[in-house]
Amino acid sequence: MTLKNFYIVLLLLCSTIVCAQTFTIDGEIRDESETPVAFANILLLRAQDSTVVTGTVSNDNGAFQFKNVPVNSYMLKTSFIGFETHYETIDLKGNISLAPFTLVESAETLSEVSIVVNKPTLKKEADRLVFNVANTSLSEGTMIDVLRSTPSVLILDGAISVFNASPTVYINDRKVNLSSTEVVELLEGTSASNIKSVEVITNPSARYDADSGVVLNIVMSKNLITGFSGSVFTNYTQGIYPKTNIGLSGFFKSKKLSLFINYNYNDRKIGRVNNEEVYYPNEQYISDVDRTTWSKTHTVNFSLDYEFDPNNRLNLSSNMLFLPYFKYLTANNTVINPLTPFFQDNFSSFFSKNHSRDLKHNLGFNLDYEHTFKRDSSKLRLNTHFTTYDYRRKQNVNSDYFDLDDSFVASNAFKTRSDQATEIFTSQLDYSLPLNQSSVFDAGLKLGQVKTNSDIIQRDIINDQEIIDPNNTDGFEYKEDVYAGYLNYAYRGDKWDFNVGIRGEQTEVEGISMSIVEANSQSYLEWFPSASLSHKISEKVTLFVNYKRSIDRPDYSDLNPFQFFLNDNTIVTGNPDLQPVFIDYAETGIILNNNFTIQTYYKESKGNIFELPIQDNDLNVISYTPVNLSITKELGFDFLGNFDLLDRWSMFVITSFYYTKDEGTLNNTPIEKDIWANYSEMTHSVSFLKDNSLTADFVMTYISANIQGFQKVDTRILTELSLRKTLWKGKGILSLSISDLLNEHDFFVRTKFLDQNSSIASNLDNRYVRVGFRYKFGNTTLTPIEKELTKEERDRRDQRDRLDDN
Repeated sequence: MTLKNFYIVLLLLCSTIVCAQTFTIDGEIRDESETPVAFANILLLRAQDSTVVTGTVSNDNGAFQFKNVPVNSYMLKTSFIGFETHYETIDLKGNISLAPFTLVESAETLSEVSIVVNKPTLKKEADRLVFNVANTSLSEGTMIDVLRSTPSVLILDGAISVFNASPTVYINDRKVNLSSTEVVELLEGTSASNIKSVEVITNPSARYDADSGVVLNIVMSKNLITGFSGSVFTNYTQGIYPKTNIGLSGFFKSKKLSLFINYNYNDRKIGRVNNEEVYYPNEQYISDVDRTTWSKTHTVNFSLDYEFDPNNRLNLSSNMLFLPYFKYLTANNTVINPLTPFFQDNFSSFFSKNHSRDLKHNLGFNLDYEHTFKRDSSKLRLNTHFTTYDYRRKQNVNSDYFDLDDSFVASNAFKTRSDQATEIFTSQLDYSLPLNQSSVFDAGLKLGQVKTNSDIIQRDIINDQEIIDPNNTDGFEYKEDVYAGYLNYAYRGDKWDFNVGIRGEQTEVEGISMSIVEANSQSYLEWFPSASLSHKISEKVTLFVNYKRSIDRPDYSDLNPFQFFLNDNTIVTGNPDLQPVFIDYAETGIILNNNFTIQTYYKESKGNIFELPIQDNDLNVISYTPVNLSITKELGFDFLGNFDLLDRWSMFVITSFYYTKDEGTLNNTPIEKDIWANYSEMTHSVSFLKDNSLTADFVMTYISANIQGFQKVDTRILTELSLRKTLWKGKGILSLSISDLLNEHDFFVRTKFLDQNSSIASNLDNRYVRVGFRYKFGNTTLTPIEKELTKEERDRRDQRDRLDDN
């Protein structure tokens, strides 16, 4: 090497060392009277392209500081409500202490500041739908109300479904370890005021659990303002019976600490009427079933963030549900009609009353630690989760039997006591390494454990004496261990987006029941690949293709063999022989002008699980039992569109035409059923008045006749109208919701195959009017950094966050 070349290399090395150095920027903000301005928003922007580098707020003395800032040219943007935005240019080559600068009061007075009101927006990305609801009328109810209005999401009979599949629910990318029914209970008691968006992720990356075939991620807003703010709220709902809801939420932020807490109390009485028919070989059972539930639920959610320094952050969060009072009363009146000549049973009708009382709590806790390495900006995350669940039920069932003359023949009575204690523990370690500005590599390990102990005791009442029934007295212990690891690579460029990953999960399951001699043991290792590819052909055209393999493990409650008698002839029971479901899902489509999406998909579920009404035609008993089908195949064609009809009127629509075929075996006889069906949803959002302080949202969902596990479900139409009026410069919010305007929400289910013949017509308590009021207090007039970002800046930031998530 020549001396000249040596000096050149030395010069380059020195330049690299200088460029790699970081420095500090600090300063003070004052108003025209030299008074410090606290809580002002300060953004540090790159001078070349105005990209947001970081942001902060001034303290009580008007001071602020940025640490670890690389050498570059920057622009400092400072804003505070009532003042003009101030810009300062900085050429950073060393530590800088800026001279105090003054904010000039804006000519626009505070009373003239417009109220910020948003319309719900729908954005289709290659692997997900993003439904933004912040500051809309939809955010004034509960979380479950928002999900009801989210395109492709259905809340039917106490369960959540997405595109005909049961999703895994996450809140801020943290899995909610509850069953579908329990998730609905939790979300019904949680205010939606802090929801930013709902992400329907149809192709989650390998970082998500393999049983997360479809992920429903509820993204909560992050307040960037120092200080305290909060709100009190109440709702009154009138359906068949009245329901009340009151709550309080608050947010506190200091320089290092952020705390959000929400408390909700629900007092509900819910009615439901079923008309049920069962055709046995010799008799027809026609039942009128009137079900009423009373519940008082307390829900507490909190999230505590502590930032030790820019590279270390700790988060503690919890979702807690307390149900100290739950009463369930079912009145069942059944008439028995002979179907064969000269056949006559010893009774022709019976009346049953089922009365139960429940006590339940479900407490879930998350502890997250995140460290960012300075040398390469890689991140190490550790998450630990613990859920403790306790459930107790006391049940009394009484039945009276009558002959053709309505004369009393006999009676039957029994009591049951069932208890269940469940503990869920998970621990996950994730490492994320940015390879460059466009790509990132992720790897992680996870351990998941579920332990549950259940028991049931049935006492038959004979001559006023309680005698234990050994046929329905049982104990059940269940343990599930899942050991998982994954690798994932994501690339996001100007034209191409690419995400590929592989996840391996070793599952160990053991279920032991007193009534079953042989334990149910399962041990299997499975691999779950996922891939997502999109190509931006032009500014208006993007092509995408996705593939994912996932698993749906039987829930421990489905494996539990306990029998719960709704009456003497109707049983709900588990199936300890259930096997896991393996799902292959592929889709491809095109996004046009960022507003329209046309896609097609194919889904194959091997061993799909459905709860079927299985008739015992010898004993005239029907048991609702989960069973594995052989395979379910689904082929669909979807269209999604966003339309701005007027400046204040937007609309988005989803329609899906899909073919479903169920194949299985019952009593050693093969069964096949198939059907073409349609799912369509249309949402309108309109703003009124000069200041946009009145908004309206209308949602209509159409579900044509379809099949679910050999059962045909008739057409349903769901409608919801929501109004929202802001008062007192945005501090007060009055809301009104009307559900099921067309009275077409109820459903009819028909089961008819082989020797199985039954039907249920359900009249649900889902037609209601709800009035709500919310009052905001604290630092509600401060402008958070989020509102100061331009659309382009938000898009760039969201892209970086999405790349980091993948």
